[in-house]
Amino acid sequence: MQERALLEERAKLIERNKELACLFEIAKIVARTDMTFAEVVQAIVALLPSAFQHPDRVCARIVVDDRVFTTAGFAESRHAIRAALHLEGEAHGAIEVFYRREDGAAGPAGDRFCPEERDLLRAIAHQVSLMIGIRLANEQRSRLEHQLRHADRLAKVGQLTAGVAHELNEPLGSILGFAQLAMKKIHSPAQASRYLDRIIQASLHAREIIKKMMLFSSPMPQRKCRTDLNGVLAEGMSFIEPRFAKAAIRFESSFDPALPPILADAAQITQVLVNLVVNAIHAMPGGGTLSLRTAGADGMARMFVQDTGIGMDDQTLEQIFLPFFTTKDVDHGTGLGLAVVHGIVAAHGGTIEVRSVVGRGTTCIIAFPAHDGEDGPACAAGPDAGAGS
Repeated sequence: MQERALLEERAKLIERNKELACLFEIAKIVARTDMTFAEVVQAIVALLPSAFQHPDRVCARIVVDDRVFTTAGFAESRHAIRAALHLEGEAHGAIEVFYRREDGAAGPAGDRFCPEERDLLRAIAHQVSLMIGIRLANEQRSRLEHQLRHADRLAKVGQLTAGVAHELNEPLGSILGFAQLAMKKIHSPAQASRYLDRIIQASLHAREIIKKMMLFSSPMPQRKCRTDLNGVLAEGMSFIEPRFAKAAIRFESSFDPALPPILADAAQITQVLVNLVVNAIHAMPGGGTLSLRTAGADGMARMFVQDTGIGMDDQTLEQIFLPFFTTKDVDHGTGLGLAVVHGIVAAHGGTIEVRSVVGRGTTCIIAFPAHDGEDGPACAAGPDAGAGS
């Protein structure tokens, strides 16, 4: 009798170890950040049979709202245990475990599951419920951040419309003028051909301007790849530069030719640049100098945006990254720009530092980790970056 009791106790300990090992493995899966929600749930359901007395005869199913995840060769039977998945007090699905006969047919009536296994399933359901809640909250936060970045881009496009309109007027004026001249020279094919060639070149130029504006304003999924920061900044400035003459701002640039590449989403880096430059323009209502430069050192690629504007005091500096905080008039700012900048820089593993002196101007320093080029695809080559005036 004593030997039998010891064997039973040993069997219970073995089963308990299996249950604890299963819970530990599930916790490791839940903690992974390189897997999608569906991959995490599928990995958990595949792991479930290992925690039960007869894993080779167990199949499992997890239902989350309208999504169903099952073990390989899943088949329902009359013999099952079930635990509900609850999110914020509401049922959002369940975990079900079934026993099958060895021949694969439905199991007979009767309770094959011991109380400890029922307790285990409830513990797993609780953990999975927490994971689902966190994952869904993160997905919602990601969607909201994406919408915030898009709303900010649209706001900046609105602020830059005057400059874009001015830039478009030039090629459109050329198109109209040369078209009228070509009409007059219709009987002189050589002369008309030269005018038509001018029309084509002006049309291509206008198309490029519109393409840049659409690229910047359209919502896009994040796509990080090996990026030439100099090229992205030069391309971005071609979109903004028409604003400078009207605002009496002198633009200076200096790009480090040895700047290391970074792993980045070029569209989001352009959004960072536009936000900082537009802020600098607003900080110089009477004109001034805007400087943009890059420098590489200590495994980082840095960009510096400096203005000679009104500057900020320490109290303002402490709040600049708070959403909806702004010192601008209602029609000049949403208070989202620097919050979006901070989020984008953090998502790229970078840092941002802002230095400012009242009456002397502001300098924003953004540092991105250099990328060795071994991981991730290369982006399409941008325009050659060179020293500006």
